[in-house]
Amino acid sequence: MAGRANELRDLLNEWDFIGVFDPAINTDEYDCLIQPLTTRLAAGTDTNDIARFLDGEITDHFGLSPDLVDTTPMAERLTAWWHSHNA
Repeated sequence: MAGRANELRDLLNEWDFIGVFDPAINTDEYDCLIQPLTTRLAAGTDTNDIARFLDGEITDHFGLSPDLVDTTPMAERLTAWWHSHNA
């Protein structure tokens, strides 16, 4: 995994909304989000739509209630991170 994808992986692992990240044994739990997020961010998807995407993944993929995770701060962080690399 190269450059920006690694950075995105690090951001997602730091967020660790399901509390499973352990750098010694589990670094790829959120890799399923990397490509779809990269595609959305590259297309200029706004923060609200990124948050809605994350809500959907939390519900559909991870099986949690989106009410348990506030995705807006992470969506803001991801869009700011993306823009800082493409300014």
